[in-house]
Amino acid sequence: MKPTESHLTETQSDRAVGAIIGTAVADALGAHYEFDLPPLGADEQAQMLGGGLGPFAPGEWTDDTTMSWCILDAAASGLDLRTEAGLTAVGRNFRKWSESEPKDIGNQTARVLDTAGPAPTADQLRHVSEKLHEMTGHTGGNGSLMRTAPVALRYLGDRPAVAEAAAAVSALTHWDEHAKSGCALWSLAIEHAVMHSELDVRSGLSLLSPAEADFWAEKLDEAETEAPATFNPNGWVVTALQAAWSSIAQTPVPEADPGSHYVEALNTAIRIGNDTDTVAAIAGGLLGAHWGAAAVPPEWRALSHGYPGVAGDVLVTLALDTVAAGRR
Repeated sequence: MKPTESHLTETQSDRAVGAIIGTAVADALGAHYEFDLPPLGADEQAQMLGGGLGPFAPGEWTDDTTMSWCILDAAASGLDLRTEAGLTAVGRNFRKWSESEPKDIGNQTARVLDTAGPAPTADQLRHVSEKLHEMTGHTGGNGSLMRTAPVALRYLGDRPAVAEAAAAVSALTHWDEHAKSGCALWSLAIEHAVMHSELDVRSGLSLLSPAEADFWAEKLDEAETEAPATFNPNGWVVTALQAAWSSIAQTPVPEADPGSHYVEALNTAIRIGNDTDTVAAIAGGLLGAHWGAAAVPPEWRALSHGYPGVAGDVLVTLALDTVAAGRR
């Protein structure tokens, strides 16, 4: 099936692409301000400047989008991310990238990939991921949430599959229960936004375990009522999700230009500080899924590029191929 035969409406297809382009552009936008170097002032607008920990070129995505690319590459080929074959393909893409001397890679992700060794199977990665959790009790970083947007596109219209796959992909490197359920919740929100053009993170609570649903319901309440700046630091999956959702929910939608909410909410996310590229990437995926690729400033899209040496247009193709693979 060709990408254009995915049986989505034109606006749904634009929103599906927006989930990925929205992630990549937001990731690159936030890179300059990561760990408050320098902080974005209350009256400033974020600029596509590059730099950061890479240093990255203007428009160059970081490990957040690179790991998303690793998932997209497997999903677009038709692999089911709930199967051993699909998860192994994702994991081997992760490992291949980690061997390329990346400019930036999360500590937890690097530890799992290094320990698993070359060409790991999904089972080997899960084993290492689980053992790391047993040893440390701390495997709930934001590194699996930042890359979860592609999962939603592979299973549009099949919400139980979205939840299952998101948790399975998370577990390859992040075994923590909140990390797995947080990825499921955010992926479900992206799926809902693409299909229905609604920003509703709570739409996925019913697909979580009762304990995780109660946990996240409370955390979403906090995100909607407390100032976005509350959620700093945000290296933990929980505060990262709260920071992203707080930025979206508490940034007013401009009446004259609703789509500019994409940019305005990203400014809010980056002003929070700390892990700015990741919080922006998480928020950008959901914002793009809701407002569509058309809401992403074209001058930023034109600069979009990154691993594996491709321009942002390649992400568009992969996004559409992933949608098509899931709707055959």
